[in-house]
Order: sequence, then structure tokens, then C-alpha cells
Amino acid sequence: MRNFINFSIAGSLMTMIFLGIVNYTTSPQTMWFIYPCLLLLLWPITLFFMAKKLYKQYSIVCSALIIAFLIVENYLYAPNHLWFVYAIYPIIWWPILMYLDEKAKTLKTALIGCASTIIYYTILNIIVSPQYPWAIYPAFLVIWWPLALYHAQRKTFVAFSVTATILISIFFITVNVVSSPDVIWAIYPIFVTLWWPLSMYFYVYKRRMYHTTFMKRM
Repeated sequence: MRNFINFSIAGSLMTMIFLGIVNYTTSPQTMWFIYPCLLLLLWPITLFFMAKKLYKQYSIVCSALIIAFLIVENYLYAPNHLWFVYAIYPIIWWPILMYLDEKAKTLKTALIGCASTIIYYTILNIIVSPQYPWAIYPAFLVIWWPLALYHAQRKTFVAFSVTATILISIFFITVNVVSSPDVIWAIYPIFVTLWWPLSMYFYVYKRRMYHTTFMKRM
């Protein structure tokens, strides 16, 4: 494995130098070689940490590398708009979940992660672009984490379909109101979503009826 790691280091450095020279000589106005360099750096890093089975440390190093890349990218091409702050939050959660081990699968972690995500993007929304409440979109996505985990642990799949349908309906109604209040379009996706709990209910009902009939015949 050491030979593979040494080969990956040498190969990555050689390729990065080559790409840097090509970038400088052909198109110095655009620093495009940093994109393949990120992947080239991950090659020896991944081999090293996987060989040592240092999975938690690997998540920290990779997260830091990706965040540093995004900051550099932001500084080079859009220094007046700090867009990297939108992306670093979910990246930070990778090492956090790795270090939590089995606790990462608990409902408590899901609730904390959901709440902190909603708070983070809501504050960011208010500070950066208060003219439109775009924070509802990441909030809608992250709520599925504790919701799905709660019902999966209790195997309440019919209840999950009902709760999920209510969540989807609230989301579409909210988007409809804030985006285009003059056109009532939310009823269309809501109508389609209503078939989910309806089909789940009749599936469970039919299965119970079949089980009852089978037991009577026995």
C-alpha cells in the first residue's frame, strides 16, 4: 500500500505542475487548473487515510480542503458576494456525524441538526437577501431527516405518509403565497400527493383483511 501512496503523491504533484504550466502559458486570465488539482489532491489523501482506517480524520481533512477550495474560488471570481457561506454548513456536518458514531442515528441528533440548519439558513437569509424567504427550501428538505427517522424507528409508515403529505402541502402553499400569490397553483401538486396516504391506507387495510380471512380459514 505504501508504494501505491507514494505513486499517487508523485503522480498528483507531477500532474498538478503540468496543468499549472499549461494554464499559465495558454490561458493565464483564467485559473482553471485548480479544479482538477482538487481531485488530484484527494487521490493520495484518500489512499493514505483509507489504508490507516482513519475515517474520522479523513472527513476532517477533506472537509477542510473542500472549504478552502470554495473560499479561494469565491475570492477569485466573486469577492463581493460571499457565496461560500451557503455551502460550508452541510460540509461541516460530515465530520460532525462521523465523530458522533452511533449517536448520529438518533432522533435527538436529527432534531438538533434540523433545528440548527433552519436557524443557520434563516439568519443567512435575513442578513444576505431578506427580499425573498429562500430559507424555506433548505428547511423543507432538512425536516425530512427527523421526520423519516421517527416513523422508521416506530414503523408507522401510514402515519408517515400522512405527516409527509401535510408537510408537502404546507411547503407548496407557502411557496405559492410568497412567490406567486395571484396564481393558485399549489392545489395541483397537493392533489397528487394526497394519493400517497390514500394508497398506503388501502394497502394496509387490504393486507389486514387478507390476514383475517386466512386466519379464519385455518
